[in-house]
Amino acid sequence: MDLEFTSDDIRFRDEVRAWLAEALTEDLKRRMALSKNGSLDEAHQKAWLKKLADKGWLAINWPTEYGGPGWSQTQKYIFEMEFALAGAPRMGSMGVRMCAPVIMKFGTEEQKKRFLPPILKSDVWWCQGYSEPGSGSDLASLQMSARREGDYYVLNGSKTWTTHAQWADWIFCLVRTSKEPKRQQGISFILVDMKSPGITISPIHTLDYMKAGDQEINQVFFEDVRVPAENLIGQEGEGWTCAKYLLTFERGSAYAPGCRHALRKAREIARMEMSAGRPLIEDPDFARRMADLAIQIESLDATERRIFDKLSSGQSVGAMSSLMKTRGSEIVQEVTEAVLQAAGVYGSPFVQDSFAHLEAGSNATLPAPEHLITAANSYFNNRKVSIYAGSNEVQRNIIAQMIMA
Repeated sequence: MDLEFTSDDIRFRDEVRAWLAEALTEDLKRRMALSKNGSLDEAHQKAWLKKLADKGWLAINWPTEYGGPGWSQTQKYIFEMEFALAGAPRMGSMGVRMCAPVIMKFGTEEQKKRFLPPILKSDVWWCQGYSEPGSGSDLASLQMSARREGDYYVLNGSKTWTTHAQWADWIFCLVRTSKEPKRQQGISFILVDMKSPGITISPIHTLDYMKAGDQEINQVFFEDVRVPAENLIGQEGEGWTCAKYLLTFERGSAYAPGCRHALRKAREIARMEMSAGRPLIEDPDFARRMADLAIQIESLDATERRIFDKLSSGQSVGAMSSLMKTRGSEIVQEVTEAVLQAAGVYGSPFVQDSFAHLEAGSNATLPAPEHLITAANSYFNNRKVSIYAGSNEVQRNIIAQMIMA
């Protein structure tokens, strides 16, 4: 397999770079430098996605028949790589990356016409209703019920760790429509309007909590929420099949470009911060750590390119998406640990709102240099990446079952 880019690939890369140079304003760059998780506040994040939608670059993995750009796997990889290296905000919402592929594969024509165009235009924000209290990695144990009453399902229960539920217009949920001996057989996949009566959103304040309304995760409660039966995706009891299909998209993204950008940031910080009278980057132990991380990232990058090459030729990647998720998430955590080490004592102050001092008329001051203010927040926030989308312990089981069994 040839891992080098062709001349057409280089031209495409230059086009993406030129667009980013114009679209990624100095204000956005500075806000991203102060972001703990690669996202912005609600207004700026939604505006960014709308800008991508207007360009036709929001749904890069969608087939052309649904409005996708028709790019090759190499072009998609280049696109994600350039965005990560530029430090741009996250590209895809959960509607684009996760819910839409399920609708395309399992939805009716009416559902496709109703839900896909607003997602493609970034007119609606989606959140994911999978995990529940007591049903995280053991997702099949979920208990949120959906009882059929005529033309409606009546939902009762709760979902937790729901990212940006407070921003969402819709939520895609796994619900229990029957109790079968095999738990997976009683699960269904349904779409719910977040404005439905009976829905309550309760914020969850984590160690990296920011100001009210901008926290990342929530618990969502459903009390006798009536959902039209026409919002059921696929057949009743086939939600587990939809869920597994969706998770291949959640786990299968490239990690190496983002890791490379984060490592570059760690090196820049280490050049500015002092240790024993010299820049930290000159410390042999820290320099060795940077070199080891660089090798890991290059190895991950080569693996991801091999996977995307298989996808380009129509081959199944099997357990490779689990491999990417496992190693990618672990390297992300190692890089944030290195940044926290470089921050030293400046990793201690807690800043509830790192964006506050950027607002017009603000007199807010920062207790640490701007380039270090999110070191601790990013470290704590990224503890989750080895848990969500199926914990890394679960991923290793999947790899063992699919490859070694």
